[in-house]
Amino acid sequence: MRNSKKKILEHPLLKNNKNLKNNKAWSLARTALIYALIGFTALIAVSFFAGGNKNVNEVPLSQVVSEIKDQKVEKLSLENDQISVKLKGTDKIETTRKENGESIYQVLKNSDIDPKSVTIDIKDTSWQAVWVNILGSLLPIIAMIVIFFFIFRQAKDSGQGIFSFGQSRAKVFSKDAPQVKFADVAGVDEAKKELEEVVDFLKSPQKYKDIGARIPKGVLLVGPPGTGKTLMAKALAGEAAVPFFSIAGSEFMEMLVGVGAARVRDMFAQAKQSSPSIIFIDEIESIGRARGYGISGGHDEREQTLNQILVEMDGFTPNDHVIVVGSTNRPDLLDPALVRPGRFDRRVVLNMPDLPGRKAIIEIHMKGKPFTSDVDVEKLARRTVGFSGADLANMLNEAAILAAREGKKAIDTIELEEAATKVKMGPQRKRMQSEDDRKLAAYHEAGHAIVGHNLSQVDPVHRISIIARGMAGGFTMFPPTEDRSNERKSRLLEQIATALGGRAAEEMVFKDISTGASSDLEMSTAIARDMVTVYGMSDLGPVNIKPHSVFGLWQASPEEGSGISETMQTKVDAEIKKFIDDEYKVAQVILKKERSKLDKVAKALLEKETLDTDEFEKIVGKKVSA
Repeated sequence: MRNSKKKILEHPLLKNNKNLKNNKAWSLARTALIYALIGFTALIAVSFFAGGNKNVNEVPLSQVVSEIKDQKVEKLSLENDQISVKLKGTDKIETTRKENGESIYQVLKNSDIDPKSVTIDIKDTSWQAVWVNILGSLLPIIAMIVIFFFIFRQAKDSGQGIFSFGQSRAKVFSKDAPQVKFADVAGVDEAKKELEEVVDFLKSPQKYKDIGARIPKGVLLVGPPGTGKTLMAKALAGEAAVPFFSIAGSEFMEMLVGVGAARVRDMFAQAKQSSPSIIFIDEIESIGRARGYGISGGHDEREQTLNQILVEMDGFTPNDHVIVVGSTNRPDLLDPALVRPGRFDRRVVLNMPDLPGRKAIIEIHMKGKPFTSDVDVEKLARRTVGFSGADLANMLNEAAILAAREGKKAIDTIELEEAATKVKMGPQRKRMQSEDDRKLAAYHEAGHAIVGHNLSQVDPVHRISIIARGMAGGFTMFPPTEDRSNERKSRLLEQIATALGGRAAEEMVFKDISTGASSDLEMSTAIARDMVTVYGMSDLGPVNIKPHSVFGLWQASPEEGSGISETMQTKVDAEIKKFIDDEYKVAQVILKKERSKLDKVAKALLEKETLDTDEFEKIVGKKVSA
């Protein structure tokens, strides 16, 4: 890592960053100096503006003369034209002033007082007064100048000066710095093959030119969050071994008009100087949204930035040997001009990893972690259907944390199972529950499990628990046993029945219902709605009647409503309700038939709080699949 950092800093575009440690030390020194100046200025201000001693009283000169004649004065102190009088037998001090240029001895003689009858202390401070006045006037001004000087100096050093708004904020990594390689990325073999051509062009561009081939100017990485889009971009940079410019889409935007477009120009200018090179724009939808749908018109700062990107990628100025890589999980929001051939020519889709992909990802993240001999990677990969690469990495990290917390030297299946549950459901929440709440939760979760166990196309029960996790008061897990790309109508209907099994169990056992089924109702209604409006699985026929969206916006305007007639909307609602009612009856029939098993599972949950597959099937028997 030390050599990597050194090589990155030696890149010609990063010369100003050689003395980062010295800059940090200077920053601390400047901060200390600023605070010292502020404190010194405050001290001067206090000395000049603070109120005087409460025992000091200003009196006329005639009163002082009278007190001297009455022998009440102990000592006179003369400082310029100001006379301080110390009275006998008291701490009280009186002040008065004489005429400018007149001697104190002459004043006493004119009042028929012998100067020798009183002690006179004369302080010659004329030069001190002058310097104090000068310093008192100039020091605050000097302090403010120094403070502002360091502020602007620091802003300039950090690239935030008033004249640097238009400079690119992209982080630059040199070709010599060790990078992530394709071997460090797993589960996305198809995407790696697509990007290998880009790497080969950057390494050997002439062989493509000889045959008349044109390499894509832009590569768009598309996929759900956590599938490895940013990691793939890092691997592309590492394999290509060329300068890599990395920036987030939001970093182009500023409050000043034209800054985003200026930064785009500056970034492409730097990339061309370092060509062949790669520009990586993360979360490109933040600046690449479709134009014409905003509320601020065509002069919107975001649209101006997008226009400049379009020109730089494919305009009159040639842009050879600079490849732009963008990543997004919302490709439907992007402007058509941005994703057309000639700009982002190639779209690389990164999907959730399949079984071999999950296995490869797990093996990569297992490196450097000790595991017990009973940990089966194949079984773990089958257990984590639906996990993204980021989920798998997080799961293994959480398992390592749990093992370390327990003082173990190796990670076993117990930590892996808990970590997998934590990633999907959230951490356990220990909370006080009444016996009624625990009993209600036990029968609710047992209802899900019994209904799902008796439906052939629902996956086997993996775990049941009445321990709260995340926002759920309990859970019943039916993790998929295999990767599926399609869903059948019969399986979707059984999923609705399983989701409604908790509510059906509550109604049957307690003759009442609770709020605990809210998420179940939401899920089952969403499935039924998609079956009617998207998949064409209802009696309305094979039609898609869901309002379409264009660039992330509803095609129909708010004034036009959803684009569906009231008659059709009524039919849609009736079909959704029919699916829900029918499957609720299926759940009720199963629970009435299996009432004794329902009671046994609920009783076991109240005793143990959590049941795994073997414990559950020991009570209800093995599941019979279709």
